[in-house]
Amino acid sequence: MNKTDLVTAVAEDAQLSKDKAAAAVESMIKQIQSALLDGNEVRLPGFGNFKVADRKETTARNPRTGETVKVPASKVAKFSPAKGLKEALNG
Repeated sequence: MNKTDLVTAVAEDAQLSKDKAAAAVESMIKQIQSALLDGNEVRLPGFGNFKVADRKETTARNPRTGETVKVPASKVAKFSPAKGLKEALNG
């Protein structure tokens, strides 16, 4: 499912116009991004949690040359599915 498919599904499910559904989906994405950029966790009960994690600096090897390269530390967004979602996927 891509963003267009999601907007269409939300429009049908919530009985909204596609424009209003697109605005709602876009607003939700912006709010999640904003919270993560501020270092906050986003919890959606029954769905899961979004959070920012720190990735440590590591070393990697270039497979073509065999040269060792430093990979700098970075921040990454992580998603952890809720228990109910995990059970639905596996049960």
